[in-house]
Amino acid sequence: MIPLSEAKSLLHDMGFDYEQCNERSALTLLALLHLKPMDSWADASNPMLGTRAIMDWIRDEHDVDYAANTRETIRRFTLHQFAEALLVVQNPDQPDRPVNSPKWNYQVTSEALVVIRAYGTTAYAKMLAEYLTAAPGLRRQYAAARQVNRIPISLPGGNPLASPLVDRTF
Repeated sequence: MIPLSEAKSLLHDMGFDYEQCNERSALTLLALLHLKPMDSWADASNPMLGTRAIMDWIRDEHDVDYAANTRETIRRFTLHQFAEALLVVQNPDQPDRPVNSPKWNYQVTSEALVVIRAYGTTAYAKMLAEYLTAAPGLRRQYAAARQVNRIPISLPGGNPLASPLVDRTF
């Protein structure tokens, strides 16, 4: 059985701050891993799920029913940070999917999944350290996949702020 406190602890171990180690984030992680209350960490998987599917999983498997308007909160204050930390990748099936697509989805990275499955074992600390050390390289690797679909933009007048602003936005 996986207590919510373990999911919060795992998030903390992976470098998330206090704000991210809350119940909403822990439940979102469990949904992304398709872990039911009676499962073990070794049972974790990494299906692609959209925000609505995550909320449905939380409701159906963990008996927490979030209001429909919580979808944006989960997306902005949990999933966005998970993606920034490379715990999840967005749209692994189609990286160039439009931002407003109803098919937008998230998937726990295979590298993170290996560590998560080891949670609570003697190998966990070593695997976590290796994962955290490799994370900057993984960020470059996943960013390269998204870079392929970028379109160069040229603005009249050569505004020097345009390029860095566009780069930070995407």
